[in-house]
Amino acid sequence: MKANSKSSKVNRAWLNDHVNDPYVKLARLDGYRARAAYKLKEIDETLHLIKPGQLVLDLGSAPGAWSQYLRRRMSSKAPAGGLGRLSGSIISMDILSMEPVDGVVFLQGDFRQAETLARLTDALQGRRADVVLSDMAPNLSGVAAADAAAVEALVEMAIDFAQAHLAPHGVLVAKVFHGAAYEHLAERFTAVFDQVKRLKPKASRDRSTETFLIGRGCRACSTP
Repeated sequence: MKANSKSSKVNRAWLNDHVNDPYVKLARLDGYRARAAYKLKEIDETLHLIKPGQLVLDLGSAPGAWSQYLRRRMSSKAPAGGLGRLSGSIISMDILSMEPVDGVVFLQGDFRQAETLARLTDALQGRRADVVLSDMAPNLSGVAAADAAAVEALVEMAIDFAQAHLAPHGVLVAKVFHGAAYEHLAERFTAVFDQVKRLKPKASRDRSTETFLIGRGCRACSTP
């Protein structure tokens, strides 16, 4: 009973924080599916990463807030606040399902599997991405060592994916968590990219250990 009571208190506290979160309220007003859109927005506005005409790959895209931001950012202005014509290409991927975003190609599946990679190859049509975004995160267990290993594995996957699909001038944005693997992952970024930035957007909750590593200029990415 004590454990259930504690869990109930935690759930109520999270729900209260969520309902009163200014970014949750803003997401509803702006029509975003999740508050995470504002994390990417701040990263983009700080570092000027996303531009019309680019090819952008969005990994771990569900429920689609980052894809929504990309669609708006890479579009011409339309009257009455509607979406303009998309300039460039957005390909989103997740093992989970995602409601369609106008103009975005969504591939459901695990990009480590041959069938999913074959569909990605068809969608790329020989092109390499200007930007790879990874908002992938594991289901955290609360066991520090296990969670650190899971986070590290996903970020390593994102780096490997970027090396295979980024253009040499390209950018990788990956979500990481401070912990035992953090400095190792930062060193991996430094080994792969010419420039590396670390940024925790204001939309990341204060108590969250998440931050984002941004690598620009992929030394390990060669033109096919």
